[in-house]
Amino acid sequence: MTAAETAPAETAPAETAPAETAPRSAYDLTREELAEILAGEPPYRVRQVWDGLHRRALRPREMTELPLALRVRLEEALPAALSEVARRSADGGDTVKWLFELADGNRVETVLMAYPDRVTVCVSTQAGCAMGCAFCATGQRGFERHLSAGEIVEQVVAGIRAARPRRLSNVVFMGMGEPLANYGRTWAAIERIHDDLGISARHLTLSTVGLVPGIRRLARATLPVNLALSLHAANDELRDRLVPMNRRYPIAALAEACAEYVGTSGRRLSIEWALIDGTNDRPSDMAELAAFARPLGAHVNLIPLNPTPGYALGGSSPRKAADARDTLVRLGVNATVRATRGVEIDAACGQLAARGVQPVVDLPRVG
Repeated sequence: MTAAETAPAETAPAETAPAETAPRSAYDLTREELAEILAGEPPYRVRQVWDGLHRRALRPREMTELPLALRVRLEEALPAALSEVARRSADGGDTVKWLFELADGNRVETVLMAYPDRVTVCVSTQAGCAMGCAFCATGQRGFERHLSAGEIVEQVVAGIRAARPRRLSNVVFMGMGEPLANYGRTWAAIERIHDDLGISARHLTLSTVGLVPGIRRLARATLPVNLALSLHAANDELRDRLVPMNRRYPIAALAEACAEYVGTSGRRLSIEWALIDGTNDRPSDMAELAAFARPLGAHVNLIPLNPTPGYALGGSSPRKAADARDTLVRLGVNATVRATRGVEIDAACGQLAARGVQPVVDLPRVG
């Protein structure tokens, strides 16, 4: 078999998958559809309700400028798509993770992180994920369905509400799922977040494991959003094992697509690298990473692997992480070690949907 034949199938997460039957969020409605719901009301009601939903992040019952009868009617006509099942906090309350249930019973997780200079929400774009990265809890769970644009936007609105009185400043599409496998709905959500929630495109970041067609499509997009590449290995043999999508889009093709993104968009690429002890944290791994990142002018985020029940190997020690960063800097790459947030509530990178996965598989070290 060829590498392409053994790569994970994209048919499961493809945009033609039957996600359109999923219950819609109020944030899937267009202004025209909202106007139909408000038929018979004064025309200015459309602007009031639209502004209430988006700029003020209110539920209809909270829009006190509306008559009570209309609020009651809209609360029924515009139900929330996300039902909070659980909420957990860590880091002195600065990290909050929600487990949301969708109307069809699928569940997704969303994380809010407060820092001294910003507040960021990490949102999901799919229920589950089909990319199959063995060290990621969401990948261990498997793919269930795409989220609609409105279901994605509604997570951001939840973050806006929870962040008050501070302003939500950043949105990262790094939760459950592969955003570029759900490109159309994810991009529609980005436009709504930018145009109607008022969050700058430069404060929006999409993460991908390396779907080359999506990266090329993003390079030509109309809004200058940021791209973060989950690389984790810079040679095909190791990356095939860690990130199965590499069998379809190997390192050379990925580098070309990233160069196109950087050259066309003018935006700096970020590279995410989960440091796995004894697997991809060696000097030789850093040399390969530097050779990939340096021509792209990319910034590298080194992230010691966070534990998940379905992966036996652990993250690199703080000393190894610091050594890896120092090696990259010596090789001319801008690199940092990311501070871990929310590990104790399974809210850190790679941990979403960690609970309820299959028993641990004892995977051997590489090399």
